[in-house]
Amino acid sequence: MTTVFDEVSSSSLEVAARVGAEPGHRKRKLSGWHFVLFPIAILFLVPFVQMALASFSPAKELVAFPPPFIPSHFTIDGYVKLFGTTDILLWLGNTVLVSGTAIISNLVLCSLAGYGFARLKFAGRNFGFLMILATIMIPTQLLMIPTYILFATLGLLNGLGAAIVPWLATAFGIFLMRQFFLSLPAELEEAGAIDGCNRWQIFFRIVLPLARPALATLAIFTLLGAWNDLVWPLIAINNQQSFTLQLGIANFQGAHQTDWSLIMAGNVIATLPLILFFLFAQRQFIATMTFSGLKG
Repeated sequence: MTTVFDEVSSSSLEVAARVGAEPGHRKRKLSGWHFVLFPIAILFLVPFVQMALASFSPAKELVAFPPPFIPSHFTIDGYVKLFGTTDILLWLGNTVLVSGTAIISNLVLCSLAGYGFARLKFAGRNFGFLMILATIMIPTQLLMIPTYILFATLGLLNGLGAAIVPWLATAFGIFLMRQFFLSLPAELEEAGAIDGCNRWQIFFRIVLPLARPALATLAIFTLLGAWNDLVWPLIAINNQQSFTLQLGIANFQGAHQTDWSLIMAGNVIATLPLILFFLFAQRQFIATMTFSGLKG
């Protein structure tokens, strides 16, 4: 009898072939869409280039009108001031901790919940899923005061816990993983059950390895949300030692004076890790979109 692992391996190879896991073996042909998408990509790239150039501009040119796109001369005064007079490294470490915890927690909890709603049969499954999904439609502003009162009661304000707890699991993550698990052929799990695997073994040894594209997509969205979160930390955290990167950069802009050199340098530091992470995970992100149409 063919074991479930042999079947999973062959299915994985088939999936990899369908989603183009080895695009390097294909010759990419130039199409008309490239002439449309390339100018759009340049248009979206211009603000990032301008931000990077502005971070190396002299302070007097940042307040000139109109500001020059290319500085007259390059200087690192903004970065020297950023690393010398602020706690940017501490804020960066706090943000990495918050985002890393959020990613790990979402990958574990959302995948478990999504698999339960997709495959397990229990009373109130559809109703419970709809209630979770309905929370996405509630405006964040309506939840701020109740959430603040709850966190104050639990003693989680003014610490990293206030920034971490709201990102431990998300309704969008549960929805994403459930939809992905529904697209997987149920025959793989049935073969595992025939070979003696229990539900946990089926999930961790068969289903989860095939869910890497969806997990990468969830990680990207979780990172973007947790890394760029500003409104809630602005309300819940007043201790400068617990500032996240976005919260620290927001303090560079005051009511009477704005230090643009610090803001531009800080934004470069805040944006660069996101770009690198997306470049690392973009293939898995695209594979998720392709895999959603596969049927057994």
